[in-house]
Parts: sequence; C-alpha cells; structure tokens
Amino acid sequence: MAYTTINKSSDYFNTKLYTGTGSFPQSISGVGFQPDWVWIKRRNIAASHVLSDIIRGTTKTLYTDSTSAELTSNTYGWVSAFGSDGFSVNQSGSNGENVNASGSTYASWNWKANGAGSANTDGTISSTVSVNTTAGFSIVKWVGTGSNATIGHGLGVKPAMIITKPTSAVGSWYTYHKSLDATDFIKLNSTDATADNATIWNDTEPTTSVFTTGTAFDSGRTFIAYCFADVTGYSKFGSYTGNGSSSSGTFIYTGFKPAWVLVKRTNASGNNWQMHDIKRTQYAQPINHRIAPNVDLVEQTGDTLGFDFVSNGFRPNNNNADYNGSGSTYIYMAFGQSIVGTNNIPATAR
Repeated sequence: MAYTTINKSSDYFNTKLYTGTGSFPQSISGVGFQPDWVWIKRRNIAASHVLSDIIRGTTKTLYTDSTSAELTSNTYGWVSAFGSDGFSVNQSGSNGENVNASGSTYASWNWKANGAGSANTDGTISSTVSVNTTAGFSIVKWVGTGSNATIGHGLGVKPAMIITKPTSAVGSWYTYHKSLDATDFIKLNSTDATADNATIWNDTEPTTSVFTTGTAFDSGRTFIAYCFADVTGYSKFGSYTGNGSSSSGTFIYTGFKPAWVLVKRTNASGNNWQMHDIKRTQYAQPINHRIAPNVDLVEQTGDTLGFDFVSNGFRPNNNNADYNGSGSTYIYMAFGQSIVGTNNIPATAR
C-alpha cells in the first residue's frame, strides 16, 4: 500500500508570493494549478485578508478578520479570474490596496478543489459542492433554514476541520475541528477560546457524507464552508499541549515536512490565530514570519514567533503563549511540502 496517493503536494496546495504593481488587472501565475480557493494577505502594511472561491465566483470577497457580509467589486480589490496557473486581481476606483498596491508585498495561499461545483443532495438541505477527494478538500454552499439540518460535503470521509461563514449577512466564522469535537466551536475571526454551544453543530459529529448545523445558521441566509480531511503524507489536523520551554517546544508529528501551518490556542481567550509558511521565510529556519487571520495586522517577524519545520513535523521554538504556553492546548492545520507518493519512496524536502 502506498504511503500517500499524492505524489506532489504542490499540485493541490501552494503558497505564491507576489509584489503589487498598482496596475489592474494583474495576473498572478506560477501557482501550478487552477486554484479554486484563494486567500490573499498584504504583508508589509496592515490590510484585510481577501478570500475568494470558485463557487461564489469572481468579484466576491470575504475577510477572515471581519464578520462583514460578502463584498462585491469593492474598492479594496478582489480576485477577478481563476486561471490555469494562478489568478488575476482587480479593483474599482483608485484603491485596490488589499490585493495589488504598487510596491507592496503579498502572500497568496491556494487550494485546488474541482471547479465550479455541482448539486449535492446527501443532506436535508441541498448544497453546491466543489470537491477534490484526493486532496481531502471541498467548498460547500447552501442556504440555511434556521433549524437543525445536515449538509452534504462530498469528501467521502469524515471532515477533520470545517470553516463556515454566512455570505449574505454579518456573521462569525464558525469553525469545527476534530480535536474539539462537535459540542464546541471556535471562531476564525476571533481570539476567543473554544465555546460549548449546541446551536452551532447541534452537538453532532460530521459523517463521511454530511455535517450538521444548528439553529444558529439562520433561515434564508447563504453560507459557505471550506471542509478538510486528513490525507496521509499531505495534510494533518490535530492538537497539542504546550510545555512552556523557550528553546524546545512540544514536538507535533505530522508525517511530513510542513509547507504551511495554522495554529490557535483553545483553552484561553486573547491569543490570535497564527499562520506560517516556508515561502515567506525562503525555507530558512526558524519559520518566524507570522500572519494572524483574525486581524488585519502587518506581517510580524521575530525569533520567538514561530516554529522549526522538520522532516516529520514541527516544533515551537519559543514559550510564547500563542504557540507554547505551559499546559495550554492548541489546535493546528498543516499541509506538507514533502513528495512521497505511490512508489513509497520519500523525496527530500527542500
């Protein structure tokens, strides 16, 4: 049996850095595939995160640092096209600073689903789903009823993490993570700790075909969900407990060398989500260029702000409470850079 069905992780997830030109539209190439979910963040100046996906379509923007409803063709910029090797950005008026300000540096994180999506009737509410079962990723759109309901996700396996947002109205980014179980939820747009609320997931674990929503998913509102599953050698979702060491934090085994990691402290409020990737540090250790999805802050760097990425996992290199507080609990989401495929032969990660 092969270690993983994915020969090259960058065929399904890739970080692409670029510099703004101030000229619109700008085409960003070199992603390596047509991205179906694009997440953009201006690095050198504070600006909102820009999220676009193939199901909602071009011009439609959500911000992870905001509870705002979906914006259309706003002056701060949007993704205007999904191309075979990347995407284009555009703007109206004279701004566009969130996606293409002249001379500004940007990071984009790109995931491959399966195009515009199709109807899914597995749940009590019909959904539109774009799914890549090989990579364990789907994008799901549906209209809420305000009652307990089930939604088809298309993965064919139980999701490990589900990130949801109402698009037609103000609302939080309710997030499910397998390490918290379905009695609890956490918000991607907040520093809050986990909370127990049956109106979110109806205290019901997702299955191989559906996830359950509670009465908090209001009637008539349109919602989007980004669903993820563990894929051996490519993606991993889990939790760890910090040890408080300033030099050798808790080791987290993933089975691959990470390319991108998202972490959140769950047992206390006041700590931002933390996002790190190998591209922004140009593969050098430590992986200490951090971006916080829940705020519009400039990218921060420092020796006590991140991880060491190793061949089979990652380790906090500090005792910062955002990463490694003694006795504190954390959830994580990680994607790999190693190439280990159907021949069972691992390649050396860069």
